[in-house]
Amino acid sequence: MLVIIELFKNSAEPPFITRISDHHVFIKFNKTESNFWSPQLQIEILDQEEGQSKVYGLFGPNPTLWTFFMFIHFVVATLFITIGTWAYSSHAIGKTYGLQIGLLALMVLIWTALYFIGRRGKRKGRHQMQCLHNFLMQRVGIHVMESPHKD
Repeated sequence: MLVIIELFKNSAEPPFITRISDHHVFIKFNKTESNFWSPQLQIEILDQEEGQSKVYGLFGPNPTLWTFFMFIHFVVATLFITIGTWAYSSHAIGKTYGLQIGLLALMVLIWTALYFIGRRGKRKGRHQMQCLHNFLMQRVGIHVMESPHKD
């Protein structure tokens, strides 16, 4: 594990920034190269028997972007439930509930828009994801052996 982590220490290779925490390495783009949709790569290195290590990688969005999207989804879900309750209550007491049904449809449209916005962002970040992968492969080089089976 230490050998692989050492490969990332003091690696100030533009446009990448690396940060090490315990047995995790975080690789992301510097401020000048990053954009709203820039991905980052988290690598987890686990010790195995006989001095070998297993390396796991996870590509993901910027944590700030992820938090923002989850907040928006939470707000839309809360509004959907609240409006649905309002619509049911109006129906139960015999009042009109057309406005509530329209607002529920709007919430569904917002969810659909968020889905397609997320897909578009994923496509925009694909090139940078490939750059992160290439950087990882250049750093670890021949130190990585492919597993004969997938876990």
